[in-house]
Amino acid sequence: MSRELPIAGQPPAERADAARNRQKIIEVAARMVAAEGADNLSLDEVAREANVGVGTVYRRFGDRAGLIYALIDAKEREFQAAFMTGPPPVGPGAPPAERVRAFLHALIDRKVAQRELFLLLEAGPPKARFSGPYQVHHTHLATLLAQARPDADARFLADALLAPVNACLISHQQSERGMTAEAIKAGMDDLLRLL
Repeated sequence: MSRELPIAGQPPAERADAARNRQKIIEVAARMVAAEGADNLSLDEVAREANVGVGTVYRRFGDRAGLIYALIDAKEREFQAAFMTGPPPVGPGAPPAERVRAFLHALIDRKVAQRELFLLLEAGPPKARFSGPYQVHHTHLATLLAQARPDADARFLADALLAPVNACLISHQQSERGMTAEAIKAGMDDLLRLL
């Protein structure tokens, strides 16, 4: 029987039962969000439905924001793979300005697809809101903007372009103004033309 040795600087391998519990918790939480909406997501209820102790849920995810990150994670990984290594124009190979537009359009689609979860994530404290996915999106966008506009403050422009792509505003635009994702993307194109 072989036993894996830990790798320096890496967390220890997850036990099989812990991995099963983690997956069960995520699946239950995803079902609950689909059935009842993200606003009602309760760690206590998730633990009860997953048939695990509430302490297991808190140890694994820390808090509700941690569980929301886990629910967002799989789709976020796919999205990041698309803009880092996927085909152009979202992925490498297209001119930077074209990639900026494609990235922002894809990000709008991403926020629309998991709008309720992003609403919860973005309602958290600024540290949670501007870390995780936001930080990756910002770094990628700032890199593209620096290539497209070397004379500009790429980090500020990345913040400015990401500001309208937040779940709260998108939710308002869709529910109160009746805007579709395509209309929001058209507005983003108008904003990009101003640059």
